Amino acid sequence: QVQLVESGGGLVQAGGSLRLSCAASGRTGSIVRMGWFRQAPGKERERVAAIAWSGGLTAYADSVKGRFTIARDNANNMVYLQMNSLKPEDTAVYYCAARRNIVGSYDLWGQGTQVTVSS
Repeated sequence: QVQLVESGGGLVQAGGSLRLSCAASGRTGSIVRMGWFRQAPGKERERVAAIAWSGGLTAYADSVKGRFTIARDNANNMVYLQMNSLKPEDTAVYYCAARRNIVGSYDLWGQGTQVTVSS
């Protein structure tokens, strides 16, 4: 199995930055793609960014393009989300997720970390 543990959330003022980290452990060789999702109260979960575990191809939600950057460190089984120019609407619980199939849904999830952006 694969375990995912997020860290790095917190409270930041609008315009500030945070970096989220996700540590993957276990059978990481089965991972095809990693993603960061977020869910704000009363809203549906949204995929924020994703990265191929090998090759590094990335994808971003329109709402974060140019502000967020996803990166991976395969040697240390880490995935990061650098968040710059944060806005109050970025406030949410952020989840790290892994997908073990080339197509289909993400099937492994971390416990989430709270990000709060004050205006």
